[in-house]
Amino acid sequence: MNFELFIAKRIIGNKTYKSSVSAPIIKIGIAAIAIGIIVMLIAIATGIGLQQKIRDKVVAFNGHVEIKNYDSNASDESQVPISINQDFYPNFTSVDGINHIQGVAQKFAVIRTETDFEGVVVKGVGADYNWDYFKEFLVEGRLPDFTKEINQEILISNYLANRLGFKVGDKFQTLFGNPLNDRPRILNYEIVGVYNSGFQELDEKFCIADLRHIQRINKWEPDQIGSFEVFIDDFSQIEEKTVEIFKEVPSLMNATSITRKYYTIFEWIKIFDNNTYGIIAIMIIVAGINMITALLVLILERTQMIGILKALGSSNWTIRKVFLYNASYLIGLGLLWGNMIGLGLLFAQKYFKLFPLNPDIYYVNNAPVYISWDYIILLNIGTFVACLLMLLIPSVIISKISPVKAIRFD
Repeated sequence: MNFELFIAKRIIGNKTYKSSVSAPIIKIGIAAIAIGIIVMLIAIATGIGLQQKIRDKVVAFNGHVEIKNYDSNASDESQVPISINQDFYPNFTSVDGINHIQGVAQKFAVIRTETDFEGVVVKGVGADYNWDYFKEFLVEGRLPDFTKEINQEILISNYLANRLGFKVGDKFQTLFGNPLNDRPRILNYEIVGVYNSGFQELDEKFCIADLRHIQRINKWEPDQIGSFEVFIDDFSQIEEKTVEIFKEVPSLMNATSITRKYYTIFEWIKIFDNNTYGIIAIMIIVAGINMITALLVLILERTQMIGILKALGSSNWTIRKVFLYNASYLIGLGLLWGNMIGLGLLFAQKYFKLFPLNPDIYYVNNAPVYISWDYIILLNIGTFVACLLMLLIPSVIISKISPVKAIRFD
């Protein structure tokens, strides 16, 4: 039988233990552990969730990697066409980890109504377009269908619909510049769906329409597009995959990752990691200090017991283990309550969207959360071990206690 664990259990199970002088301090220590784990869970879940949500919104409009001609300018308009007759299209088999590639083209346009107008970028997509991201963004109507004959269906953002007073089923005129003629081309579109990504910087700009309209306006051939958008399986490998893709495309084409194209946005969301690490460090230190205080009070309260155990031949390490077992129980209790409350809040936010955010600042309408057992388990183990290691130092005070003075201690 484990002697140290037996003594620790007797101390914890003693009725006087719960009404002793140390009881309030012990409760504070448990509360500090619980609050610490709640704050850390929320910091990690919202930090990762916000990063992934913003990242997915950018990917929805651009793919992970963009392939286009070197002589294309840096604007949002596709000017120099490229042929879809490439070795890597429609299946990019020469690079592992690529799940989809699609051809698109973009063109500046002006939406005109009887009372107003708005400048937009019409993104032309074809039958190969991946609509998975926009299924989540769709708030009204349906997604366009460009797999059959050319049509006038268009998907606009909720931002543009509100500004121009549009709704599903409305028709409007769109003016496109004509590179071969001073007179603009006018196309009529019918709104079949309204999306809201929450990323206003993109929502206020992009409409999704048939690629064939862009090809006709630009006098391109049916097999010509503005650029390719490539989707990869693992975002963490985006830079490595971009280099691999660049090596596989023709010498006149360039491959650019979205982390380069939207450099400021991705540098901004990297700051979330530093904030999360800082919060974790502060919470562990605060919880550890509270547990150190609780342990010192426990040792002081049990000074006579320490003296008796020493008189009976117990070593300093044996007695230290008794108090470390006791502290482990308290840390575990704090972690239990912290996880119950923290995960409860996270699941409530995930399913009921209790805490909204300003999309003008955070690019999302509510605080997104990412829940994974991997980081939850690692966080709990790390907190438990860190607090326990911090308690090894104050437990050294046991070796300084004299048995004779301890037994006489009152």
